[in-house]
Amino acid sequence: MAGIYIHIPFCKTRCIYCGFYSTTLLDMRNEYIDAVCREMKLRKNYLNEPISTIYLGGGTPSMLDEDNLNKLFLYINNVYSVNANAEITMECNPDDVTPEFANIISRLPINRVSMGAQTFSDKRLALLHRRHNAGEVSKAVMLLRKADIHNISIDLMFGFPNESLEQWKKDIATALSLNVEHISAYSLMYEEGTPLWNMLKNGKIEEIDDDLSIAMYNELVSQLTASGYEHYEISNFAKPGFRSRHNSSYWHQVPYIGLGAAAHSFDMKSRQWNVADVRKYIKSINSNIIPMERETLDKDTIMNDIITTALRTSDGIDFKKVENMLGSEYSNQVIKNAAKHIDEGLLELIGGRLKLTKKGIYISDMIMSDIMIV
Repeated sequence: MAGIYIHIPFCKTRCIYCGFYSTTLLDMRNEYIDAVCREMKLRKNYLNEPISTIYLGGGTPSMLDEDNLNKLFLYINNVYSVNANAEITMECNPDDVTPEFANIISRLPINRVSMGAQTFSDKRLALLHRRHNAGEVSKAVMLLRKADIHNISIDLMFGFPNESLEQWKKDIATALSLNVEHISAYSLMYEEGTPLWNMLKNGKIEEIDDDLSIAMYNELVSQLTASGYEHYEISNFAKPGFRSRHNSSYWHQVPYIGLGAAAHSFDMKSRQWNVADVRKYIKSINSNIIPMERETLDKDTIMNDIITTALRTSDGIDFKKVENMLGSEYSNQVIKNAAKHIDEGLLELIGGRLKLTKKGIYISDMIMSDIMIV
């Protein structure tokens, strides 16, 4: 089964940590959605199999009005074959989830909402330049429940400058009190070129030390698993039956099409990515030209992609799938490369699957790099 990702790059304001493509050119929303719908028709034959997941990401998809959202889903269903039980996710800012917006959601085929809570400290939210305040997250969850959304995910961040372990514990406790189905949690990242990176570089803020970051991650895993969440990917936790099906497709080499400016696509043989510029994207699409670049993937690259995605998950690398896709020589080589890490208790090979151990998670990037095909 395949997936569709639609990038909605519009934001009222930019958060200082975000490295994704976004724009504040809000007056271009209607024109942009028209272009995305045109791109669907131009790429009608890209996927010749039923669609099992749809994901509206951003940017801030909740910046779209009802007419734009209705148009998107009208075109999706006209152009592609969508499964009746498809997972359809929309990212929302908590402050956008008003009673009016919840009513719009209830009339759409959306059945999953992902919200960027990030933290329940108004001080830390202000640091990030987030638009919402801490209290608006619980209000948004309540309104979404009334709109018949029974699959809600929230994003959390830890490792803020000067954040203590006790403060992080409070954020975890607040998140658990919301009783959402899915939680993603990430250490605050300083991506080069972002305002947050510049603050760090100029000495205005300091990163927390590694020991505290590890303690925060340990607390996250301990609290969430004790509360019944499955730790199914390094940064993702779900109640049973509520794994993100769309994100899981990225981690397990399922084909998907990316629509919109800066969106990426994968067809098992190549990766493509659209131009990261709204104006250039619209102009090109209106000329019936998809403004994309393409990278053809050789077997080594596909294997290394599997290592850096599947190994992050609790399912691990499925060597039966590797052999079917690439041949037994690839599974044999990766197992050989992994041997010393298995001996050291950082990896485990069980039932034809290679997985990180709890010990290995902390140095996962190093392990992945070490077992790649070169």
